Amino acid sequence: MKFHMDLFLLTFIVNANCSAAIYWLGLTVNGSSLGWNQTNHCKLLDALAHEQLQLCRRNIELMHSIVHAAKMTKNTCQNTFGDMRWNCSSVEKAPRFTPDLAKGTRESAFVFSLAAAVVSHSIARACSSGELPSCSCAPAPAEQAGPEFKWGGCGDNLHYGLQMGSAFSDAPMRNSRSGSQPVRLMNLHNNAVGRQALIDAQETNCKCHGVSGSCSVKTCWKGLHDINHIAMDLKSKYLSATKVIHRHVGTRKQLVPRELDFRPVRESDLVYLISSSDYCTYNEKHGSLGTQNRQCNKTSNDSGSCNIMCCGRGYNAFAERIVERCQCKYHWCCYVTCKRCERTVERYVCK
Repeated sequence: MKFHMDLFLLTFIVNANCSAAIYWLGLTVNGSSLGWNQTNHCKLLDALAHEQLQLCRRNIELMHSIVHAAKMTKNTCQNTFGDMRWNCSSVEKAPRFTPDLAKGTRESAFVFSLAAAVVSHSIARACSSGELPSCSCAPAPAEQAGPEFKWGGCGDNLHYGLQMGSAFSDAPMRNSRSGSQPVRLMNLHNNAVGRQALIDAQETNCKCHGVSGSCSVKTCWKGLHDINHIAMDLKSKYLSATKVIHRHVGTRKQLVPRELDFRPVRESDLVYLISSSDYCTYNEKHGSLGTQNRQCNKTSNDSGSCNIMCCGRGYNAFAERIVERCQCKYHWCCYVTCKRCERTVERYVCK
């Protein structure tokens, strides 16, 4: 009886809105129109939590990068999940999220981790491109340069990006009075997973110097992969995410796997508290838009296949006429002429 009561209380607590820390994704609605050159701009928006509002006032120059990060997070999430039943379309509702992102779900775990990675990525790139007065290129890496190259160039300032990105993303959860402890711990953990994915996504870029392209001297620097690469890494973590519960371990309460025989939670694992809908049918209560009329792939076996996307309901086929340029020819000098060709493509949508 006690176990069922604990589970009921946990569900009740988690059902409280836990998404305030990513309300800033709503900055794309009206944040883009602001010049962000006066601190009073910060209070004109309802998309910032109180702690983020304070950071905005202290670091107004960061806000262009943060607005850019909000756009990138929304676009990247929808591109990454475009072939899934849950296609991240609800992220466009920020800051008024539906239950799929307003509770401690697997989907909110992904969005929190992606948003944390993107905001640090955006700030790091802004440093190296000279857009911020408070930072510049990253210092040379501590690791020894090889005999065939030297460190130079202008690397993305990941250290500064992580410092300011974590201050912004984590601030609403650092306040112990902000929401329930299980949700705060979940969000902080998933934010850290996103930033670690960003750290792991560093790559060495090089440029050759020398007579006639001989590459007798090579200059290298550390850069970041584009955000789509990081999103795919986080999607893999989403698919293998661990359901957890908040319980005592020794003298402290922490997040542990819901299944007692499951391995301990690793720092690289995404975690969630509440199981999601299957997103097959429309259900406003669960934030599910359903998959009716969603396009599917008849010949595929992956998540975008008609079998999986349509949840066994079947699909309808229709023919679509496509007009495109073809038989293009280059004429000296300097223009191209093309013919217009038509072809018919068969499409499939879920019943």
